[in-house]
Amino acid sequence: MPKHLDRRQMIAGSLALGSAGLLASPAVAQATRMKMILNWRYQGPQSWFFIAQDRGYFKEAGIEMDIDQGDGSAAAVSKVASGAYDCGFGDINALIQLAANKPNDAPIGVQMLFNSPPFTIAVKKDGPIKKPKDLEGKTIGGPANDGALKLFPAFCKLAGVDMSKVNILNMQPNLRENMLQRGQVDGVFGFVNTIRFSARLANINADQDWMFINYGDYGMDLYSNCMIVSRKLIASNPNAVRGMVRAINRGLVDMLKDPKASIDFVVKREPLIKADIEYDRLIATMQAEMSHPEVAKVGLGDIDDARLKKSIEVLVEADKLPRTPDIKEIFDRSFLPPMEERIKKIA
Repeated sequence: MPKHLDRRQMIAGSLALGSAGLLASPAVAQATRMKMILNWRYQGPQSWFFIAQDRGYFKEAGIEMDIDQGDGSAAAVSKVASGAYDCGFGDINALIQLAANKPNDAPIGVQMLFNSPPFTIAVKKDGPIKKPKDLEGKTIGGPANDGALKLFPAFCKLAGVDMSKVNILNMQPNLRENMLQRGQVDGVFGFVNTIRFSARLANINADQDWMFINYGDYGMDLYSNCMIVSRKLIASNPNAVRGMVRAINRGLVDMLKDPKASIDFVVKREPLIKADIEYDRLIATMQAEMSHPEVAKVGLGDIDDARLKKSIEVLVEADKLPRTPDIKEIFDRSFLPPMEERIKKIA
């Protein structure tokens, strides 16, 4: 006569089988959740981040990446330093300034992407400003977290400008180009291609009507935006940092194969942007901000130690910073992909 199991025996047996199944199953690695802050609003020269996100490159690296718009390259540094974000696309010069004052709080650069200085002051061609000294007695405006505004004291030192005679006006980013065009300010701070193409969106021909006083022409051969990460993340999960850098590198490779198609990844996030202008902005950024000759030697993402050392010294002297950070406090190349995987030519 068959033996029948009562209800309690059946439940116990099911639980035992379930536990055995769980023990026998391979462990599933849990993805690392990360938050990234961009340098600015959604624009063409961010497309590689969205490619890496949408094509699953971050996921393949074991990362669940959340990407937020930013409000300035310098602001990205402070937001990562505060712990609000794990990583960001921020200005390495703001990082240097923070590291000189609060070395334990400053993030670390791990992937240099804008390797030529984009910092500028835009003025009207028919206006009174023709050279840096002419800035004295004038009003120059810019968003409070703009990288060029943050570096203005160092620029004044090198260009022989008495900064105490320059009136600085803070403004919202969306007002910058129109305020210059209307004569409400004499000049504006910004990244040269941010200004040029934001002017186009406002139906202003900046290339025809404005001139640019570029910091790089006055001894400020500085690096600009790079991927920065918190010290906490580097200490607790270096593999996540390495995976992030490789995923972004893959996104860059894909972007270079078809820059025009890469704009679709930006449009997906902000359907109201003008795709043709963002494509032109991307191309101009690659040509002016990502094509330093050293790329052919060290590959996109890396730096030249001597050049960064000089940049640090320029900022320390000009801004009278309390200490000179070591290069290793500012940039760590150990997370970069091997040389054979790095991009050697942008444009």
